[in-house]
Amino acid sequence: MLTETQNPKTSTLDQMDSLSILQLMNQEDQTVALAVQQALPQIAKAVDVVCEQLASGGRLLYVGAGTSGRLGVLDAVECVPTFGVSPQTVQGIIAGGDGAFIKAVEGAEDDTEAGANDLKECNLSATDVVVGIAASGRTPYVLGAMAYANSIGVPTIGLSCNDPAPLLDAVDVPIGVVVGAEVLTGSTRLKAGTAQKLVLNMLSTATFTQLGKVYGNLMVDVQITNEKLGHRAQRIVQQITGVDDAQAEQLLQSAQNNPKTAIVMHETGVSYTEAVKLLEESKGHLRPIIGEKFS
Repeated sequence: MLTETQNPKTSTLDQMDSLSILQLMNQEDQTVALAVQQALPQIAKAVDVVCEQLASGGRLLYVGAGTSGRLGVLDAVECVPTFGVSPQTVQGIIAGGDGAFIKAVEGAEDDTEAGANDLKECNLSATDVVVGIAASGRTPYVLGAMAYANSIGVPTIGLSCNDPAPLLDAVDVPIGVVVGAEVLTGSTRLKAGTAQKLVLNMLSTATFTQLGKVYGNLMVDVQITNEKLGHRAQRIVQQITGVDDAQAEQLLQSAQNNPKTAIVMHETGVSYTEAVKLLEESKGHLRPIIGEKFS
């Protein structure tokens, strides 16, 4: 596996000073985005599949072990406040259970049956979509999960930093991002982890943008779960409607703290209930209701 090979550029890593190590790591990291670029057509196919499944009421399930699993959990968790989706809509499943996010569970990634069982416990159905994440492309836990998903007709996507790899052969949409040998041999939390994070950023952001969770480049479905996000929601309402601080705050209160609904209420002059109905009719898309407010 290329992810396990030694990098000749870093063969004297233990003899370098701090700045030299960092410069070398930075040089290697700059190659990651270019590797992701090569995979954009496949990532786009994956986005289209995820959009279709979620638009039909399905769920996006990330499955991985170790760093790969943690990155899946991270992306899933962040979708809730960013796009205003429920925790059930995007889920991260990690080998060894939730506790494995903060403490390694030895041997969990080698359990093929556990991968399948964890998906069974989620009541996986054909409306869902499963993304298997494995830097090596051969993690038994992930392969077990993909085999089960395939067996019941669930669309599958695989993300690997080795190509070819068993995972890429086992899914409907393979995404191979070949980043090469790591600075620290076999430490796939480095370039491979960065590549996986970039791809997951793209997958969720492009998906929810197309599902109406974004207007322009504003996260109009942001959940107000802290003071920072409260200020952001207020700014979004102000930017789109042109109201002042006090009016934006009042609109958000009237709209049960949902920026998108507040915007519809202001722009159309309807009640909260009517605004919700309008958004349901537009499948959550704001532009068909209010048009172009800024360029």
